[in-house]
Amino acid sequence: MLTAFRNAFRIRDLRNKILFTLFIFAIYRLGAQIPVPGVDLQAVQDFANEAEQSGFVGLLNLFSGGALTQLSIFALGIMPYITSSIIMQLLAVVIPKLQALQEEGETGRKVITQWTRYLTVILALLQSTGFAYLFHSGQFTQGVDLIPDFTPRNVIIVVITMTAGTALLMWMGELITQRGIGNGMSLLIFVSIISQIPSQLVILNTNSQTYQMVVISAVMIALTIGIIFIEQGQRRIPVQFSRRVRGRKVMGGQSTYIPLKVNMAGVIPVIFATSIMYFPALISSALPSTGWGAAVRDWINDNMLSSSGGGFSPSLWYIGVLALLVVFFTYFYTAIQFDPERQADMIQRQGGFIPGIRPGRATVNYLSHVLSRITLPGAAYLAVVTVLPSLFGWYWDVPVGLSGVSIIIVAGVALETTKQIESQLTMRNYEGFLS
Repeated sequence: MLTAFRNAFRIRDLRNKILFTLFIFAIYRLGAQIPVPGVDLQAVQDFANEAEQSGFVGLLNLFSGGALTQLSIFALGIMPYITSSIIMQLLAVVIPKLQALQEEGETGRKVITQWTRYLTVILALLQSTGFAYLFHSGQFTQGVDLIPDFTPRNVIIVVITMTAGTALLMWMGELITQRGIGNGMSLLIFVSIISQIPSQLVILNTNSQTYQMVVISAVMIALTIGIIFIEQGQRRIPVQFSRRVRGRKVMGGQSTYIPLKVNMAGVIPVIFATSIMYFPALISSALPSTGWGAAVRDWINDNMLSSSGGGFSPSLWYIGVLALLVVFFTYFYTAIQFDPERQADMIQRQGGFIPGIRPGRATVNYLSHVLSRITLPGAAYLAVVTVLPSLFGWYWDVPVGLSGVSIIIVAGVALETTKQIESQLTMRNYEGFLS
């Protein structure tokens, strides 16, 4: 392992990418500690100490790297971008123009990316406005007013600052993807979670008994090992290419395989599902405070936002909805990543076939059948890993801030980034991390 790290820094191009990524991380962590103007700093500090034990707020805080409870310029994190990406991918399924843009290649993807950026800014404006109201009203802060000077001028400054912070984070994530190592957006969430591990372990130890701490820690370690094992699993579908004679050259005749991973969607469904759970907070903040609005708001607060029964852990409603969303997005994102019809057409045009399967519609049906059988255990695995630590926390009423969501994101992003570095080392005849 140490030799692999040393080899990685011997390669100038790879060394520059790693150092650039670390530089962006440093800027991100610095910005997470800078509060927005116009807030009560003492009230923010008191709220930060209390909110780390709250179910939903603790989860939001985890994905912002502690920036939310600090009311920093990066308080919204990268979630508005993730949410806008979800919306654009959902719209691409039902809007032919977006689907045509996706099929145009690099040019179409650039247009969709630009629209995603615009939508991110709009969502950041809405979310920052909602959070400004929530932090002023005391709905999330146990009655503490974090923005006492709630004038239009001050609110506009807070909203613009938080929106600009999200736009800056989006740009930083794209810079990591282009000039650094790994997927920039996933790595920013990865850093956010890693930065909160020490404080979350301290909170868990303080508010639980010894055997509970041991059991939950053992479950997290077992889940991490299981994640690494399953992420490497794949179904290899053999493909045989027929020989073709062109002049004096004999082409084709070789065999290869299509690797279908058990979890083809990676950590994206978990990130998507978690970002969707932001919407109840926005809906709750927009409802009237009397009549039916108050009843709906109270139900959302009791079942989808706050901790169950005034305790530490999220409610069963929150856990159940999160699990269902993970399953849905696993199927959805897998369908986007792998199209059986397109794959079968590509194999046929290249003169290939799957042994024992006729080209054309039979190949499409076979690939669809195999994909559905692989996706089912993959979706179940993601859902179980996502909610299992939270179920222990709900049963014992202990604050499990490092939920399955955080474990699978940390393990998945670390594996993907390690594979990228591994491929760079292998290209230059160096032994990598996984060798």
